[in-house]
Amino acid sequence: MHLFRNDYSEGAAPQIMDAVAACGGEQSVGYTEGDAHCEHARELIREACGCPDAMVEFCIGGTSANVICLSGMLRDWEGAICTRDAHIIVHETGALAACGRTSLPTDDADGFLTPEAAERVYQFQMGTGRHMTRPGAIYITDTTELGGVWSRERFDAICDWARGHDLGIFLDGARLGSALTAPGNDLTLEHIASRVDAFYIGGTKNGMLMGEAIVICGHGEHAQRLREAFPYLQKERGGLLAKGFLLGAQFEAAFEAAKGSEALYWQLARHANECADRLRQGLVAAGLDLYGNSTSNQVFVTVSEDQEARLAQAAGCETFYVLADGRRVVRFVCSWATAAEDVDELLGLVRELA
Repeated sequence: MHLFRNDYSEGAAPQIMDAVAACGGEQSVGYTEGDAHCEHARELIREACGCPDAMVEFCIGGTSANVICLSGMLRDWEGAICTRDAHIIVHETGALAACGRTSLPTDDADGFLTPEAAERVYQFQMGTGRHMTRPGAIYITDTTELGGVWSRERFDAICDWARGHDLGIFLDGARLGSALTAPGNDLTLEHIASRVDAFYIGGTKNGMLMGEAIVICGHGEHAQRLREAFPYLQKERGGLLAKGFLLGAQFEAAFEAAKGSEALYWQLARHANECADRLRQGLVAAGLDLYGNSTSNQVFVTVSEDQEARLAQAAGCETFYVLADGRRVVRFVCSWATAAEDVDELLGLVRELA
């Protein structure tokens, strides 16, 4: 059976593989510096973001992107306000803390950072002056850890709050493709670029071999600090790929669209979302309860312990939580490579287990 463990189990979409293979015999300057593929990819991304003066850089993966950007935005005595399930807290082995920066979690429980919860953390941290880590930025993700998609209203509210407190804004876009092509989404790449200091466009989880495109688009104090520090931190923190032109070639293929057609990046994300929606509807029809607020390529449902074991063995799904009543929250993830037949095969198994 097709595995639904994550959206990076397959190598890469054929068009991406072709792009990498095509530059296999070329000689290029290393480290993403000046090669034709990276430079063209930068221009394509600036155009897509509506931000012609953005600094666009390419990093190996999400953890290094988060650590480099937050380290560059924050000073030694500052921390990043985030939700308690933020990736920088629960899935990066303390990488940010190891670099001397602090995560300041709120009590938000659904993956969305709210102004009200952020304000409580801010006031607490500021209460005793120099004896506490001072908030310096906020960290948000789109999609959230539970697959939620930010609405423009909710996004603008937290950005307004952060600006009102003179905090930097960083958005983790590991699954940004899925978020911006999700049903009902009203955010755009251009709007995100107009509000945050920096964000990244995830490639690893959207059909590429690896890689993330970091976009530093702001011009305030936090963005300027990051612009200056980024080249040095990227090298120091192990996020700079010697064969950087391979990252550029992938993003070049992903964002270069034929006239009148949608760029491959969005096509791949949209397909994953469509498969997830098919799966979501089928799971509900089979009698399972959805968990959380996902409308993206991640699907969360509650199952019994026996169902959990059977589904994990057959489809590779992961268990995220064990609820107080003993039910398990399991996650299925669709990718660019998921087919409708794969979804239907899984649903057949679920119906047998229901």
